[in-house]
Amino acid sequence: MVFNSDSANFLHNNVDAADANALLRYLQHQPPEVLERVARSVSPQVKQIISHNVQGLVGVLPAEGFSVKISTDRENLAGLLASAMLTGYFLRQMEQRMELDGSIDEDL
Repeated sequence: MVFNSDSANFLHNNVDAADANALLRYLQHQPPEVLERVARSVSPQVKQIISHNVQGLVGVLPAEGFSVKISTDRENLAGLLASAMLTGYFLRQMEQRMELDGSIDEDL
């Protein structure tokens, strides 16, 4: 997973939301290199869980037997993306906790 600053125009498009959202303002002031580094730090395990989660939300049919097209509206897509992002943040925190627990166990 690599952060694509060209596809991250949402960081600069919604000025009204930026006025009300401290996190969005913070993200807008981050250099692309920082965002890329954060995106690269996601482990393959977290990517796999998020992928399975999103597939479960939209449904999974074998590609060889079906040509699946999904249509949705803007609000539902935003909800799906928000869910995937929150899942990713949660999983990353749990992964860090697991690593910390493992290092503590080794020290004992």
